Amino acid sequence: MADLPTVLLLAPIIALLAYFVRGVAGFGSALVASPLLALMLPLTVVVPLVVILDNTSSLMQARRHRVLIAWREVVPLLLCSLAGIALALHVHARLDEALLKRWLGGFVIAFALYQLLPLTPPRAGRIWAAPAGFLGGLVGGLFGTGGPFYVLYLRARQLPKTVLLATLAALFALDGGARILAFAAGGHYGWLHLQLLAVMAPSGALGLYLGGRVHVGLSQAAFQRVISAILLASGLLLLLR
Repeated sequence: MADLPTVLLLAPIIALLAYFVRGVAGFGSALVASPLLALMLPLTVVVPLVVILDNTSSLMQARRHRVLIAWREVVPLLLCSLAGIALALHVHARLDEALLKRWLGGFVIAFALYQLLPLTPPRAGRIWAAPAGFLGGLVGGLFGTGGPFYVLYLRARQLPKTVLLATLAALFALDGGARILAFAAGGHYGWLHLQLLAVMAPSGALGLYLGGRVHVGLSQAAFQRVISAILLASGLLLLLR
């Protein structure tokens, strides 16, 4: 773990970048924040911290766009994610920290490369909510980054963009709430989390606001290239650390 003054100096910058991405794309904050924070902190600190930050922004976005939420898509994903969260909490305490960080780096790099592929968006029936929800809960519980599975599934459901973003916000809020309760019950929160939340929340809110302003003027292709470059760099840093 890096020394505390360094962590408290760099963490707000990471939050600004991560939630700028969230403001532009509607997701991705944990994909940016988790690997960068993991360069300085144990995952046992990073994951519960990122869950609280993400949950706060998700609640704000879900409340703002609540009339657009597709609840029929949220419920099956959420129910299946609970099984993944339970398994993640069981596995997390038994795996080596260095191994978990390598897995996180590999996962982030794989998703970044996937984002760059010129693929036609697939179509998926609701039966695919089971594996998507389970994997989202499992990976989210381990690394705080389960969003890609939810995003891939809901995109394959061919939801309109505004409905997709509102539905993701509601799902992240409910899924994150379940993970916060599980982490709190397991005694995973402490004084360090409060210190980090105090310095990261303001810059995260600023990043969310700025990202929302940029959202209109940036093409999806250009945005995906920029974000993939950030993810590749953070994933490689974790693997090579």
